[in-house]
Amino acid sequence: MTAKSKPKHRQKGKAKRLSQEAAAEIFRRLRESDPEPRSELDYINPFTLLVAVVLSAQATDTGVNKATRRLFEIADTPEKMLALGEDALREHIRTIGLYRNKAKNVIGLSRALLEHHGGKVPRSREALEALPGVGRKTANVVLNVAFGEPTMAVDTHIFRVANRTGLAPGKNPLEVEKGLLEIVPEEFALHAHHWLILHGRYVCKARKPECERCVISDLCLYDAKTVAV
Repeated sequence: MTAKSKPKHRQKGKAKRLSQEAAAEIFRRLRESDPEPRSELDYINPFTLLVAVVLSAQATDTGVNKATRRLFEIADTPEKMLALGEDALREHIRTIGLYRNKAKNVIGLSRALLEHHGGKVPRSREALEALPGVGRKTANVVLNVAFGEPTMAVDTHIFRVANRTGLAPGKNPLEVEKGLLEIVPEEFALHAHHWLILHGRYVCKARKPECERCVISDLCLYDAKTVAV
């Protein structure tokens, strides 16, 4: 894209906000850099994905993967997880933060899946959020990764990137989610949240963003870039 054709920014209210044209160019570039982004959580099926996402709250994907590698070999269904039991589950995930409460929730959601959903992970946000330990972000991840729904699972990385860049400024995750759903073009919607998570995790970092290797730095509205553009 030439300097003459670079999408213009616009202001909306007090927060800096990118134009639809600039947003589309951002996702075009992110797609070009990584055409098929994937979750970095290891999973076998929708149930193990759900468990992994519940365990990932306030924990790293790497740490969760280490804990679940052996766990999912022996408990990859709600039935097997209940048979394993809460005490044994705690031993498998004790290296993960808040592991006691997470073990309780995993056992609870396993029981709920068997009692109310025939042992299957439901394809409904309302049903997912009714499960122990499952909030809106977790439900969005499962709907997107397991069922191919174009949802926006706003974690700390997406919240930071959306506000810094001007894609979808918001005071809380729900505001950012709604803003992203409005501005992300349909052709990019399925993978958008993965592109943003990975961009925030590896480039647009919290303490020191690596703007010098950012493919969207000339479009980003962040005032404290680490390099001039």
